[in-house]
Amino acid sequence: MRRQWWVVAVVVAIALWFFASIEPVLAPFFISAVLAYLGDPIADRLEVWGLSRRLSVTVVFVLLTFLICLTLLLVVPALGRQVGQLAEAIPSILNWVQESVLPKLQSLTGLDLNTDFDQMKEALVSNWKETSTVAATVLAQVSRSSLALVAWIGNLALIPVVTFYLLLDWDRLVAKLRDSLPRRWEPAAVRLSRECDEVLSSFLRGQLIVMLCLGVIYAIGLTLFGIRFGLLIGLLSGLASIVPYLGVIVGITVAGLVAFFQFHDPLMLLAVLGVFGFGQLVESVVLQPKLLGDKIGLHPVAVIFAVLAGGQLAGFTGVLLALPVAAVVMVVLRYLHENYKKSSLYDSSGKIGAKESHQSEEIPPSRGDNEEPS
Repeated sequence: MRRQWWVVAVVVAIALWFFASIEPVLAPFFISAVLAYLGDPIADRLEVWGLSRRLSVTVVFVLLTFLICLTLLLVVPALGRQVGQLAEAIPSILNWVQESVLPKLQSLTGLDLNTDFDQMKEALVSNWKETSTVAATVLAQVSRSSLALVAWIGNLALIPVVTFYLLLDWDRLVAKLRDSLPRRWEPAAVRLSRECDEVLSSFLRGQLIVMLCLGVIYAIGLTLFGIRFGLLIGLLSGLASIVPYLGVIVGITVAGLVAFFQFHDPLMLLAVLGVFGFGQLVESVVLQPKLLGDKIGLHPVAVIFAVLAGGQLAGFTGVLLALPVAAVVMVVLRYLHENYKKSSLYDSSGKIGAKESHQSEEIPPSRGDNEEPS
């Protein structure tokens, strides 16, 4: 038995070393796997309606391609313009804070804040310019290097190809993986995989859609009221909604400051509160019950820690892998905790196990327990 566990540990260590070695090329395959995972339920539903697997996958693939292209054509240019406008507005915002806000804070606190603010302002402006210079240098280098440009285009072109084939063979791959499991481990592995699917569905198919809907609601609302950077603030607030209430806090704070600086009218703060209040109402009444229901989710602290740890360990790929890995780890830890509570290490007297056995004997079987499922 110990030898088997040693073999498993060695195989897992080799697999981790291998994936760490090829980390630079993992991003397109991981993105393809996420897209295939998101599209597989739709393809299964189309199969139930009578379409073949290949035709169902083609319909889902065309739908995903259309949505991605529409996003790239409409959202990305608008975001680029607003980021440029924000870069131009930062110096005037800092000057307004220094001339209007700091004197009032100094009169209230009696502290000299000008020196510290001048240092912060200089550091912020210099870092912003340095970031822009670095980005421009990187883009220029990539454009000059034909090899890097070809590699980037190749990785981008891999995503639709790999996504299509993964979608086409998704059910077959899952069935082969289940069939290759040791027979003694199969029941526990299938149970854990189903629980992992619930958690991943909650985030990848549920929480991400909730975040996207909230970002669209915030962006449209802020834009209709004429608040600058409405699209940028709305989408960032939607992304921050992966942690409960963080998106609302960030959005109200940033949008409130922008609205007050733009209009100098306290009533615009009520407009900002109305936009985010409407978004929270839609989330609690429609989005959460319909998309998430009672699915198991990750704790907000676990989400923050997973994203930061993934970025520290594996960069951008680690950020992409953070939530799925955290979901799997959470399910495995819960499974180990349940087995620990049933073990003699937790209760050496065996009273808990005897009590559970006694309760199971007292509960009469239901009418359909002995019937074979249809």
